[in-house]
Amino acid sequence: ISFAEALQHFQSAELSESRDKLQAPQRRGILAALLRCLRASPRLRPQLRREQQLALAMAQCALDDSEWVHMRILQTIYQQLTRSRLGCPRYGAHWEELGFQGRRGSSPLPRPLPKTHSNLPWSSPAPSWLPHVSQLGLLNAGILVVFQNFPFCIMSVNITRIVLQALREERLSRECNRRQQVIGVLNELYAAAFLRLSRLWRQQHGTVANAGSFLKELESSTKKKPRQLLKSLEAYLSH
Repeated sequence: ISFAEALQHFQSAELSESRDKLQAPQRRGILAALLRCLRASPRLRPQLRREQQLALAMAQCALDDSEWVHMRILQTIYQQLTRSRLGCPRYGAHWEELGFQGRRGSSPLPRPLPKTHSNLPWSSPAPSWLPHVSQLGLLNAGILVVFQNFPFCIMSVNITRIVLQALREERLSRECNRRQQVIGVLNELYAAAFLRLSRLWRQQHGTVANAGSFLKELESSTKKKPRQLLKSLEAYLSH
């Protein structure tokens, strides 16, 4: 399934239950207002609010085994990450090989995985934002091994959480306003944060023990310097 087709599905879906889960914006205190002024961060333009709400509602949409589009997305994620043309079972150890954590011995993909948290490189036929295989790793039993001991999918979930939080806090409003879009900015910032993570992991010979500190650095960069991250991705893709 293409990104455009999947997005169209969610745009046409009611998502009322997911929208109900969205928390109303909390009232900001005086200190928060002062900090906002110091950051000189603009508010998201009214015409982009609907797209923002769609993105946040998608994040609340749990994986549904009975929804054919959800299953197609899941299969596409697996095929893109493994470079496989074949599908895969809904449950099995193959998901652990991609960095998901199993449970109850049967190693299924965790059920409460929100849709936007599956923001893996399935949105295009070739995930060009990922560093080239020749630069990073090797193919092992059909699985793309980007780094040794690298919890790929778990880090993906956390990076998506960071990007969504930045959106909620209106840290991305300037860039969204400039581009007149929200979801496109979210996707590119996700890719840019993952690129930054890959560089940190290489430069510092990262292990799972370093994941927490790397995520803190990514959270800071995503909220404080999103434009810098996006420019870094743009420079990388231009080479």
